[in-house]
Amino acid sequence: MPHRGRLNLLTGPLLMDPSVLFRKLKGLSEFPDSAKASGDVTSHLISSVDLPNSRGGACHVTVLYNPSHLEAVNPVSMGKTRARQQSLGDGDYAAAEPRRWGDKVLNLQIHGDAALPGQGINQETLALSRLPHFEVGGSLHLVVNNQVGFTTPSERASSSRYGTDLARVVGAPVLHVNGTRPEAVMKAARLAVEYQRRFRKDVFVNMNCFRLWGHNEMDDPTFTNPLLYKKVRAGRSVPDTYGSELVDRGVMKKGELEKIVADRMEWLNDKLKKIDSFVPKPTYFQRQWSSVEQAGAAVTSWDTGVDVQLLRHIARKSVEYPEHFNVHPHLKKIHVDARLRRAEEGAAIDWATAEAMAFGSLLAQGFDVRITGQDVGRATFSHRHAMLVDQETNDIFIPLNSMEEQQKAHLEVVNSPLSEEAVLGFEYGFSIENPNRLVIWEAQFGDFFNGAQIIIDTFITSGETKWMQCSGLTMLLPHGYDGMGPEHSSCRLERFLQLTDSSEVRPDGEDVNFQVANPTTSAQYFHLLRRQVLRKWRKPLVIVAPKIMIRMSEAASSLMDMAPATTFKPVIGDTSVDPLRVERVLLVSGKHFHALDNQRRQLGRKDVAIVRLEELCPFPVHQLNQELNRFPKAKHFIWSQEEPRNMGAWTFVKPRIENMVGRKVHFTGRDTLAAPAVGIGHIHQQQAKEVIENPFTISM
Repeated sequence: MPHRGRLNLLTGPLLMDPSVLFRKLKGLSEFPDSAKASGDVTSHLISSVDLPNSRGGACHVTVLYNPSHLEAVNPVSMGKTRARQQSLGDGDYAAAEPRRWGDKVLNLQIHGDAALPGQGINQETLALSRLPHFEVGGSLHLVVNNQVGFTTPSERASSSRYGTDLARVVGAPVLHVNGTRPEAVMKAARLAVEYQRRFRKDVFVNMNCFRLWGHNEMDDPTFTNPLLYKKVRAGRSVPDTYGSELVDRGVMKKGELEKIVADRMEWLNDKLKKIDSFVPKPTYFQRQWSSVEQAGAAVTSWDTGVDVQLLRHIARKSVEYPEHFNVHPHLKKIHVDARLRRAEEGAAIDWATAEAMAFGSLLAQGFDVRITGQDVGRATFSHRHAMLVDQETNDIFIPLNSMEEQQKAHLEVVNSPLSEEAVLGFEYGFSIENPNRLVIWEAQFGDFFNGAQIIIDTFITSGETKWMQCSGLTMLLPHGYDGMGPEHSSCRLERFLQLTDSSEVRPDGEDVNFQVANPTTSAQYFHLLRRQVLRKWRKPLVIVAPKIMIRMSEAASSLMDMAPATTFKPVIGDTSVDPLRVERVLLVSGKHFHALDNQRRQLGRKDVAIVRLEELCPFPVHQLNQELNRFPKAKHFIWSQEEPRNMGAWTFVKPRIENMVGRKVHFTGRDTLAAPAVGIGHIHQQQAKEVIENPFTISM
């Protein structure tokens, strides 16, 4: 919900202890001292409370944490709502057919009158409201229409007659009501709830009202809206007006009204006096999150391997389909038959097969998996095929959901609309509801995340630090300089590294805010996915995902690389050369390793070692030190990357290698550039040649 009126709502109907508010206003933390959190501003406080109802039960009400970016929380709220429906077996997740919307969960979004038509995320969010895998059975929208947004009057805030005309996109009804008439507002609210319950569609209540102050309580609104505020100043407040009406009707006596106000003020003053002794209670790691903890400063390793025979079984099941299902003949050959052969041989496990085995093994352990994005069913590069489409009927079949009879956990494959901000917000909301799911968003191309930058900056990378709200959301961002031009090459790795709280001068622990990995083999990818769910804490993860590497034989792994007692390796050393002969060490991350390794073989260089940083954050100081110590005669250390010098991992790794690993490191890669990549073919070819030749020839 918006900032204005939030604190009254929290400390009033939603029963938040005002001591939390007063403590915050005094400049103290809203969390206990044991929480590793930097906190947020007062107007972002929340309440999560059980409210009694008239039938003797209770309704659990949660206000979501939100940033100051107006309306950005709306898809987050929808995602959490749908995730709660899954936890409760409600709606689309009901166990029995026909699946119908139950009465267990309601999504309520509170909008500002200027933000609703002004912020594009609202159109994106409404576009999700009736789509498979996003639908929540209709949301209730309350628009607090105070006639002026920040300082802009309503006639300059929307090109249509009403700010709520956006509701027409989905044919949602809009109830317009006078906000100064409490009984009329109540009637409109009840009508809206009845509509939503009966038809399970979105409905809007446009509450026309006013705000007493300007953009904030220190602002004089007459600077910009003099005529409007002449009317506001000439009137009385809603409580005064309604209180007088109740007295005039004989419903209450004047003394009773005065006592209500006096009692409330006395209670608030009493709370204010006691804030020095007030200790905030933990509001996090409760209920379904009780098994989770904050990550510590230690560096840990997790056995994420799986029994090889189970992996073979999963691989076979991942391409098994009903007898009369008409699979595409090309897929039968290059996908189904090829995977069965790989599973039997236990070798050349490609990216998609490793992913399917990671998904299937988590399902077998009772963890639901949800993967969302444009084209994720088949994948942008047509390698996944997690869902098969009958060529005669268009029916969809997801093999991994039929591994066993009465399977409890399921894979939800969500082909999303052409939206990034709302969809990623939805998936973040899904991830914060329950820690026992693997939730993945895959960008069609890596740089498409920039349409969702607000969600990344204000929720994903900083949610735990600001709010103690953990998320294990995983983002797959296809990346690689393959001649596709400026917009389809880079996932902007440098931006994510800049968003981490990794230190340049002391080793990172697992408590960094954000993980960034750039794996070079399918087994590494397998372990990353499983680690996201099996650890005791939840951290968001960006996987710099491959494009050409998904079918590259050099990136394939064996089943033994995923067997019990195997784990993700933050650093992969070089065992192909004699350590005592090595004079030059190339440090590299991701797909670029394979190009350098191929170049080294062609040159026959035995004096060059290539060390892979599979995980950039947390930065693997200890593992990198161990590996570099194997080369006592090495004189030159070079960071090699495909990306331009002002992009990629260079500015992140350089100070860490020099400060904590103690090696002077030099750069090879593309020269600085304004765009992520060139769009001229012959220049790209020349650059591609140089970035694999220069690391072997550059003089120090």
